[in-house]
Amino acid sequence: MKDKLTELFLKIYGSRDGVSVYFAPGRVNLIGEHTDYNGGHVFPCALTIGTYAAVKVRDDRKIRMYSDNFPQKGMCEIEVGDYGYVEKPDWCNYPVGVIWALYKKGYVLDRGIDIVYYGDIPSGSGLSSSASIEVLTAYFLNEIFGFGIELTDIALLCQYSENNFNGSNCGIMDQFASAKGKAGNAIFLDTATLEYEYAPVKLDGQSLLIINSNKKHSIVNSHYNDRRREAETALSQLQKEADIKSLGELSESEFEEHKHCIENELLVKRARHAVYENQRTIKAKMALQKNDIKLFGELMAESHVSLRDDYEVSCRELDVIVEEALKLDGVWGIRMTGGGFGGCCVGIFDTDKIDNIKDKIDVVYKERCGIKADFYDVSIGDGPHKL
Repeated sequence: MKDKLTELFLKIYGSRDGVSVYFAPGRVNLIGEHTDYNGGHVFPCALTIGTYAAVKVRDDRKIRMYSDNFPQKGMCEIEVGDYGYVEKPDWCNYPVGVIWALYKKGYVLDRGIDIVYYGDIPSGSGLSSSASIEVLTAYFLNEIFGFGIELTDIALLCQYSENNFNGSNCGIMDQFASAKGKAGNAIFLDTATLEYEYAPVKLDGQSLLIINSNKKHSIVNSHYNDRRREAETALSQLQKEADIKSLGELSESEFEEHKHCIENELLVKRARHAVYENQRTIKAKMALQKNDIKLFGELMAESHVSLRDDYEVSCRELDVIVEEALKLDGVWGIRMTGGGFGGCCVGIFDTDKIDNIKDKIDVVYKERCGIKADFYDVSIGDGPHKL
């Protein structure tokens, strides 16, 4: 991949002398969805797919960006210090937002830079291509310009960028998983405190499989921000009686005791998901430590039901994949993953039955939804690094 990126840089900019190549991963969340902004726990892992960049510092103040994923959109060119929203090409607002956030936090580029990006995360899949390109950009700028920013702070800076420059009110999970990924491990993260621990994912005869519904997902254009507002409203109503700062502080029994404070059933459902999903995530981490894949899979399936019925962030395509997969032999657990409204499902399957599972889901999904699903056999990888 390093050679491919340097050759691409040569093609676009006419030279490859002094070019460095970096990578930052995408992520999949095993369980703990829509809990990160509700003060709960999440359980993501970084993937070996992600975003690459070939970069070279310039002698002037031009910043030029090109993506091999969107060659038809051409070059993005801005000046150091001029970090307004870019109308075209729109993809570059993710890296521009990071440079803007660095500037806001006092980290100033003293020269321009040429960049070529390439990502092997399918766009709109819900595997966090946005966080991947954000963390990648922050990481290589930090390395090249010697800002000395720690990885946790890189994650926070990228979340700040996406919240305030790109207009998506996302939590910390995606950026944290990309920045702090560790091969072979999921990250059990308390989003209220940012305390975390690595949990080895030891599957014996099973494998992770991601199934892309190919219904495009965009948290900026979906009801993602609506769900966050609804959860915050439910929290404010609970706070009239419960001494809490987040929904993640409540156990199931404490929620049931105080839910009468919430003024309508829709908001009860939103809060119930946040509370119960957090507890499922804690139980799932304990199950993984005990190598209880059966319980882990059951918790994944329960998570999907809650996301479908209480939080209402699933969609017909994701529901069909989960419904059909659970009919098959060799499926331990499966759920939608990511912000929802499209994107992917993640599941744990018997390795020797995966090909048969893929074939059966492929046929019935096409019949029921009129779309072809894609399948990704994935490995858990490391965080950002220089190649």
